[in-house]
Amino acid sequence: MKVLLVNGSPHKEGCTYTALTEVAETLNSEGIDTEIFWIGNKPLSGCIACKTCAEKKECVFNDSVKDFLDLAKDADGFIFGSPVHYAAASGAITSFMDRAFYSDMLAGRQSFYLKPAAAVVSARRAGTTATFDQLNKYFTISQMPIVSSRYWNMVHGATPEDVKKDLEGLQTMRILGRNMAWFLKCKEAGIKAGVTFPEREETVITNFIR
Repeated sequence: MKVLLVNGSPHKEGCTYTALTEVAETLNSEGIDTEIFWIGNKPLSGCIACKTCAEKKECVFNDSVKDFLDLAKDADGFIFGSPVHYAAASGAITSFMDRAFYSDMLAGRQSFYLKPAAAVVSARRAGTTATFDQLNKYFTISQMPIVSSRYWNMVHGATPEDVKKDLEGLQTMRILGRNMAWFLKCKEAGIKAGVTFPEREETVITNFIR
C-alpha cells in the first residue's frame, strides 16, 4: 500500500514539507510506502473550464498536474499539504487541486474514489482552520473518507526549525499517519473478506433556476 503526500508549498523543503515528512515517516513505520510529490514553484494555471479532459482524458496544460495524476491512479491514500496564504490555501495548490480533481472526474479516471485523504496545513500563526476546511472540501465531493488526528492537522512556525519545535503539531502529524495506516489496513482486510464497494447511482444534477 502506498500514500501519496502532496507538498503544495513553493518551498520544496520548507515548513509544509517538514510536517509531511513526519507523517510519511510514521506511515513507513507502519509498513505503508510513501512518496512526497512537490507541485513545484513554476506558474500553475487555474482551470479554464475548456473540458478538454473529458475528450482527451487529460488536462490541456502540461505541468505537474499531469505528473501527479499519473501517480494518483495507483495510490491508496492521499495527504495534501499547504502553507497558509492570507488565511487560505496557497494559490498554487488551489489551482493544482481544482484541475487535478476536475480533470480526473471528467476523464472518468476515478483516481480518488473511496480512497482515504487528509489535509495538512502550515502557518506562522493564524488562518489554519480556514485553510483546513478549504482543502477538505475536495475530498468530500469526491467520496473520499477523511482521516483525522487528535487535533486539526496543522503545524506552526516560520521556518522548518520552528516546526520541529512544535511538539504538539508533530504529534498530531504522527497520529494522523497511524490513523491513515489503520484505515488502509482495515480497507484491505474488508476487501479480502469480500466486502464490496457501495452500489453506484447515475449522477443527478438539479438546475435551481426555474
